[in-house]
Amino acid sequence: MADYIAGVDEAGRGPLAGSVVAAAVILPEEHTIEGLTDSKKLSAKQRAKLEIQIKEQALSWAVGEADVAEIDTLNILWASMLAMKRAVENLDTIPQKVLVDGNRCPDISMESEAIIKGDLKVKVISAASIIAKETRDRQMIELDLEFPEYGFAQHKGYPTKQHIEALQLHGVTDVHRKSYRPVRNCL
Repeated sequence: MADYIAGVDEAGRGPLAGSVVAAAVILPEEHTIEGLTDSKKLSAKQRAKLEIQIKEQALSWAVGEADVAEIDTLNILWASMLAMKRAVENLDTIPQKVLVDGNRCPDISMESEAIIKGDLKVKVISAASIIAKETRDRQMIELDLEFPEYGFAQHKGYPTKQHIEALQLHGVTDVHRKSYRPVRNCL
């Protein structure tokens, strides 16, 4: 039996709005996906293309998230850990080992290892990074339809000048993280 190794990463720790999204991916050793790297180093077009290839070739992939209420209750670090745990638990193949981007691992039952800059160094973590980022970006584009005055489709919830000005002008929504200072300042 093959040893299945899952890569795990999250997207959306820094934004002022929306969920934190994590992805877990198990790739076959013989995958043919070229250009896997940290999602932040890729253009939106490159990420979209790679996401399709990852989903087509992965032995298993899944996402998990922690919503705004969980982020505000737990804090972003523990909400990120919860999202990663959920992503791993949502896999339909149980990995023998989980490689996590960062310096700590979520509370999961299988062996895990934290790898600093793992999304840059380990292809299976890069794949998870891409799926997490693409999933979260799509969520923010959907939120933009609900709250067009905030510009979520452009800045994806990050604390840009445009976003801060929209918060000051229109106030705080239910999708904003009230534990984050720029949001708290507008309450």
